[in-house]
Amino acid sequence: MNPNHSNALPLFGKIADLIELARKQVVTTVNLAMVRTYFEIGRTIVEDEQQGNPRAQYGKAIIADLAMRLTDAFGKGFSARNLEQMRQFYLTYSIPQTLSSELQQPHFQLSWSHYLILMRIDNPDQRRFYELECAANNWSLRELQRQYNSSLYERLALSRNKAEVQKLIQEGQQIVMPQDVLKNPYVLEFLGLNAETAYSESQLETRIIDQMQHFLLELGKGFLFEARQKRFTFKEDHFFVDLVFYNRLLQCYVLIDLKTDKLVHQDLGQMQMYVNYYDRYVKLDHEKPTLGILLCKQKNDALVELTLPKDANIYASEYKLYLPDKQLLQQKLLEWTEDFDTN
Repeated sequence: MNPNHSNALPLFGKIADLIELARKQVVTTVNLAMVRTYFEIGRTIVEDEQQGNPRAQYGKAIIADLAMRLTDAFGKGFSARNLEQMRQFYLTYSIPQTLSSELQQPHFQLSWSHYLILMRIDNPDQRRFYELECAANNWSLRELQRQYNSSLYERLALSRNKAEVQKLIQEGQQIVMPQDVLKNPYVLEFLGLNAETAYSESQLETRIIDQMQHFLLELGKGFLFEARQKRFTFKEDHFFVDLVFYNRLLQCYVLIDLKTDKLVHQDLGQMQMYVNYYDRYVKLDHEKPTLGILLCKQKNDALVELTLPKDANIYASEYKLYLPDKQLLQQKLLEWTEDFDTN
């Protein structure tokens, strides 16, 4: 390479970035235009059905004939199955999700493939939540499916009161208070550990480190990993925090201690000491109080409440090594919300 051309490298980088950004914007624009078109195709099919009020078999014949003609004219993508999905897309997203959205037109932000997954979610509140989170966090198809399979909505909702559950539906997960990052339970199926086989806290920690990308996604928004087995010394005694994170949205340290057995009051006292140390000697003046999370196999809520002061910034959450039973969590959530109405 000619040395005189080396000055062009920064210029090349800037222009390359502009081209890549433009290409991404073009792809996004095309995808959204396709989604809107599919919605309008669905609308046209439904309106034609309603106008003629065809019998079911007659309607299928119309769709089959339409699919053949569209495929001849425009190529792949307009099979009878795809047209049925477009019809269902319109029926799903033309129904107002809440009273406040009654006069609003659908606002699409995701790809058609994402909406094919979302349409399988019968509950409109849950569907809205996953749509908001998917758009906000740029979830891939695989991540969207995983978050739904792991019952993210139910696990977040079970950690909230009635007003916060409604906010979750309308706005998605907003991180304002420490409680906003908590889940009940955390799902760690990606670690590949067998729940029926004995394993140590060290093994659990090592698996988490090996799968840190997945663990950060499970923790949620704003988490940055800092250290494992973080040592600090106080009056010649050494102490070790299993996992240290920082949450940039909460602007605070988050300390996680792993417990593979039932949580006991000594575990809570130890975490209280860790949090106190970080608050007094590590956090900066502009940062918020340190958050402590005890991730345990089993907990007793009454014991946690009795042991910790009311203003303690410490929480205990259970973890599962397998995807939870969605129906069981949904039933739990139903009972939880019914308690709201009776209290």
